[in-house]
This record gives sequence, structure tokens and C-alpha cells, in this order.
Amino acid sequence: MNSSARPATSEELDFLSVQKNSQFRETFLRLCQNKAAVAGMIFLVFLILLAVFADLLFDYQTTCVDLNIAERLQWPSAEHWFGTDQFGRDLLARVVHGSRVSLSIGFIAVAFGLVVGGILGAIAGFFGGAVDNVIMRLCDVFLAVPMMLMAIVIVAALGASMVNLVIALAISCVPTFARIVRSAVLSVRDMEYVEAARAIGVKTGRTIFRYILPNCMGPIIVQTTLRIAATISNTAALSFLGLGVKEPQPEWGALLSSGRDFIRDSGYLATIPGVCIMLTILALNLLGDGLRDALDPRLK
Repeated sequence: MNSSARPATSEELDFLSVQKNSQFRETFLRLCQNKAAVAGMIFLVFLILLAVFADLLFDYQTTCVDLNIAERLQWPSAEHWFGTDQFGRDLLARVVHGSRVSLSIGFIAVAFGLVVGGILGAIAGFFGGAVDNVIMRLCDVFLAVPMMLMAIVIVAALGASMVNLVIALAISCVPTFARIVRSAVLSVRDMEYVEAARAIGVKTGRTIFRYILPNCMGPIIVQTTLRIAATISNTAALSFLGLGVKEPQPEWGALLSSGRDFIRDSGYLATIPGVCIMLTILALNLLGDGLRDALDPRLK
């Protein structure tokens, strides 16, 4: 069997490259037909750009750390678009810098959960049997505990800090991704191209990462966007409870928590960070729904 195998010609490689590009282009065009998903994607791109260039827009030390009691609790105006907080710091600057913290935690935690959970799920789905049972039963133990409660327990045990918050949220993401990837691998592991790879002696690791996982990306991508939204929400909730990011570092949940004491006379302090959290989660959910429809072959 190995002796009959031959390397692909340049024409075949060009055909495969064109085919992949056409599939990507078709998926992108289908996504663009969903106006809600496009709106969510535009908002996310804008938010990411704000987070990346936050230091160029607002100096962190002067606008987010230094106190200016003379301008405390000023309502939104031409000088301070989002107003100022109880210490005279510009709320717009703190919200923009807070977007960097919230998005970083969400993306890093989900990326870690995706890598670890994806590897565990791929191994469980590919090998099956006792390996599958052990990995899935461990995931069932973690899934029996609500994600938020697990994060609270981990942060309370390790201590409240940004690093521990990322660790807690990442661990809580692992079992979800493991089950998603396992389910996707089970649906494609008996396909002809996988059997052909086994027949010509392709190593197990290469078979999983080269032939199986690329054909399971649809549900994984959708789950990733939705999980980022859930992680940002949980980050804000933990910071609101005092188990996340601490002052003076800005984070949306911490801003919401500090503004609740002034909600009667200066409601914008709690309203604006809350609206930012809501819009970000809404945009991620709209994008996730759009990707699900664009990647679903039954809707083509």
C-alpha cells in the first residue's frame, strides 16, 4: 500500500488550495448575508481596535490612575464624554482600558480551554473505549458544578488576581470544549479519508490534527465565540463580587461594582459599563449565530 502512494502533483496541490479558498469565500459571503452577524462583527472589530490602541487614545496613568477630586462625579459632557467617577477619573478612558482587560481575559481563558479541551476531546473521540470513558467521566464531574461556582471556588482558593481569574475561567472552559470536540470527531473519524490515512501509515497524531480536526472546525468556531461571551460575562460577575480585577486597574465588572454606590445620583457610573458588557456579549452571540448558519451544510 505504501509503495503505491505517490506525492501530490503541483496541479493537485493548486486545486486543493483553490478549493479551500473557495470554501472560505463561500462561508464568508454567507456570513455577510446575515446583517445581524455583520453588525456584531463590526462592533467587535471596533472594540478590539479600541483595546489595542487604548494607550494611544488615553494615557493610562493620568486618566485611569491619578486622582482629580476637583472634577469628581461630573455627568457626561463635551469634555468628558462618559463623565467622571468618584475620584475625578475620566470614565471613557477607564472603559476603553477596561475593554483591554475584559477582552484579554476572555480570549486567553477560552484559548487555553480550547487547546486543552480540544486535545482531550480529540483523543477521547478518536480512540474511544476506556480512554473515552475516563476522559468523559472526568468532564462530567466538572460539568456537574456550575461554571460560575467553579470559578468562584478556584479564585477563592488561589486568591483574587487577574492571573488566578484567567486560570479559573480557563479550567471551567475545558470540559465544554472536550465534549464538543469529541462529538465532532466521532462524526468524522470513520470517513473514507481517515481510513485512507490510516491505510497508508499516517501517524495517529498527524491523522487527528491534519485530517480530523480541520473537518470539525464548524461547531468548534461557533462554540468558541459563544464561550468568549460567557467568559466575559463571568469575568465581570467575579470582578463585581470582588474576586477579580482590583482597583485601580479598570475592568468592566469592577467599574460596575464601584458605580453601584452612586447609582441614585450618578447612575451613568453603573449604566455605561453595564451597557458595554451587554453590547459585547450581544455582538459575540450574533456573530456566533451567524457563523453557525454559514457553516451549516444543510443550509447551503
